Amino acid sequence: MRTLETLPREVREIEHGWIPLADGCRLAARLWLPADAELRPVPAILEYLPYGKREGTRERDEPMHRYFAGHGFAAVRVDLRGTGDSDGLLSDEYLARELSDGCEVIAWIASQPWCDGSVGMIGKSWGGFNALQIAALRPPALRGVISVCASDDRYADDAHYKGGCLLVENFRWGAALLSLVAHPPDPLIVGATWRERWLERLEHAVPFSARWLRHPLRDAYWRHGSVCEAPERIACPVYAVGGWADGYTNAVPRLVAALPDRCQGLVGPWGHLYPHEGRPGPAIGFLAEALRFFAGCLEGAGGNPGEPALRAWMQESAAPGEVHWERKGRWVAEEAWPSPHVLPRRLCLAAAGLRSEAGREVALRLAPDASVGRHAGPWCSFGDARALSREQRDDDARSILFDSLPLSGRLEILGAPVVRLELAVDRPAAQLAVRLCEVHASGASSLVSYGVLNLSHRDAHTAWEPLRPGQQGTATLALNDVAHAFARGSRLRLAVAAASFPMLWPAPEPVELTVFAGSGWLELPVRPPREEDAALRPFGPPEAAPGPAMTALRPGRFEREVAADPKSGELVTSLRVDLDDEGRPGTWRFDEIDLELGYGFLEELRLRPGDPLSTSLQIEARSVMARGDWSVAIDARTRVTGTLHELRVEAELEAREGDALVFSRRWNERIPREGR
Repeated sequence: MRTLETLPREVREIEHGWIPLADGCRLAARLWLPADAELRPVPAILEYLPYGKREGTRERDEPMHRYFAGHGFAAVRVDLRGTGDSDGLLSDEYLARELSDGCEVIAWIASQPWCDGSVGMIGKSWGGFNALQIAALRPPALRGVISVCASDDRYADDAHYKGGCLLVENFRWGAALLSLVAHPPDPLIVGATWRERWLERLEHAVPFSARWLRHPLRDAYWRHGSVCEAPERIACPVYAVGGWADGYTNAVPRLVAALPDRCQGLVGPWGHLYPHEGRPGPAIGFLAEALRFFAGCLEGAGGNPGEPALRAWMQESAAPGEVHWERKGRWVAEEAWPSPHVLPRRLCLAAAGLRSEAGREVALRLAPDASVGRHAGPWCSFGDARALSREQRDDDARSILFDSLPLSGRLEILGAPVVRLELAVDRPAAQLAVRLCEVHASGASSLVSYGVLNLSHRDAHTAWEPLRPGQQGTATLALNDVAHAFARGSRLRLAVAAASFPMLWPAPEPVELTVFAGSGWLELPVRPPREEDAALRPFGPPEAAPGPAMTALRPGRFEREVAADPKSGELVTSLRVDLDDEGRPGTWRFDEIDLELGYGFLEELRLRPGDPLSTSLQIEARSVMARGDWSVAIDARTRVTGTLHELRVEAELEAREGDALVFSRRWNERIPREGR
């Protein structure tokens, strides 16, 4: 990425400022302003997050927000109530208080002498969620939002459930959030009250993953904050951005379809990252695109003038087992979504494979194996190309397969493949996991898309009832949206199983799955190549302003491994993020504010393939902050196990100031399984 040492306008930075709210709470803000903004007021761009403006996202914030200010916008980065240096407490995601606070923040920004009264919002992940949610409240000064790697549907596409199935990510994210809310404010900002406020945060911390477990169905808890419930409430332009390697991509075409007159979509090859930092590449000049969008909003042009409704990276066929840091492909675009240029092509699930004719009905049985799915990669990637190109043949060998004949020509798809199956299971609770793969001429199998479904759910995941063992039924599920070009000579493969581990927490009992060939189908969203794609306006190269001066103090390591334990026979998935050999977090220092930081994450997930109830998960999140003689350390631990009737979450939070233990608490939560 190109670093711009010189920007068009001189920038004035304000390291910290307070935004007062009506109830007396103050939110902490960091600002970047064009130096003459008080004389020549400018529009503003807000990012509103819980991750700590001073330390949590400082490395990412400075290059982006300084860039915005250097191009004529005021940039404001605000800590949510109860996080970073802000007052108050944070007790969950996207509460009504968070959103009403955001509306007050927008009104405050619009009233400042350096702002011309117009405000836009930008955010990735949490910030992308609340940008959409606040837009639905229609604060008068909000002119447009850019939502990156986020979702319009908190139940269908978030870190908790997918297809009604419990994601292991629910516990990973819950452990991380438990650690996050336990971070203290910076004493240099809040003064002598920092310790009192820190202890108050610790006392009010909760094991979030257990709270989310208590809502296994699509109830009012998840409908709150899901803007798909009433998308017409969003009146301002929206730029919805995602990546094919991210966990939230399906929301982009949904938003474009739901807001046809005011939403543009962009999907690249990236993981859970802003596109100017996008991996796998190619990264793009996203910050320039953001400025173009906000300028269009202010001019009443509805965002990026002249841009299509949806632009996507058409990914070329890529052999598995290779590390693709740059994903080959090209940009394609559609003027409307759904597009009249994308046509369904249906293939029958015949006993002989994917064919044009269904043939006779044949029962295909799959023995129980709760460990199928180990090579599918993470639910949400942060751009680790090594995890995105795993060979699928081991999982294929333990699935029911439907292969096509070799393709006589190139086949491109854009959208969500849909699968309909006639099936039966032998247990009252079961999962369905379907993978669409490309089988290359060499026989290697690479993952293209997948979908999962909790078979015991009824009526759009609002109710569940036990399955009747042996009873034949129909299941229809959409796989993840994707843009992919199958190569000539390749075969399509549909792989069907009753598990997707370690992505999903397994069903409580071993499940024998029967699929009735001759009765189901695969529908592909086929998009023939269009000459117009070659004329698309090119994106510029990725660029940003300089980042903060940082000094690395202690290196950590990143390791991800899936292996069989030769002694216990368990499948063990282990993850180490930024921890050294002694289990200490990797640390660095932000030189300008003389603040040392460290964060590390250790996870171990175990399963005996024939015994789903053996599944156990242990997570430890460790973080440290220090300056001179002041130091704090936080350990947040989570352990998850299950029985036939309940899931058990044990959590522990410990905090130290220097060498002294100042807080310790343990939780032991038991939650009914209710069809999980």
